[in-house]
Amino acid sequence: MTAERYYGGHFLLALPGMADTRFDHSVIALCVHDENGALGIAVGDEMEGVRFRDLLESFDIDASDVPDVPVLRGGPVEPRRGFVLHSLDWGGQDMVDVSGKWGLSGSLDILKAIAEGRGPSRYLIALGYAGWVAGQLEQEMLGESWFLADGDADLLFDTPCRRKWSQAFAAAGVDASHLVPGAGSA
Repeated sequence: MTAERYYGGHFLLALPGMADTRFDHSVIALCVHDENGALGIAVGDEMEGVRFRDLLESFDIDASDVPDVPVLRGGPVEPRRGFVLHSLDWGGQDMVDVSGKWGLSGSLDILKAIAEGRGPSRYLIALGYAGWVAGQLEQEMLGESWFLADGDADLLFDTPCRRKWSQAFAAAGVDASHLVPGAGSA
């Protein structure tokens, strides 16, 4: 696959009017993109009634010293599977380094490390992911579904969920309040 088609470490921002309403105003942190397809974690939607401590306790991990942060709706694929997007100051079993910008982990060792105070300094917890088969994302990007923006770890970890979409557009030089559904013609 050529470098021009690899977008790991970028954000996919859902454009207004996207046909798949599950992704309305979505910000997807694209983590893997190669000849086999793509995988990203949605980072703009908190799950109602699901907190990090609840998740840790479901694995019999002591959560008493862990901030009770929200769990994100990472995407519609495998919604019971957990992922941690995190800073690169921690590396463990099966960690994927996403273009030197952030890490992606999906094993219990990172949850235990966070609970024990030896995990990454910054992290987001998500259930589920967004996935595309080979060539599917490239095809969707030709249409009116996605805007590709440079991934930024500070925006990823430090911007509140409800503001990520507009802030990611702003970082790319686009005023999201001016976006309208559908393509124009001249």
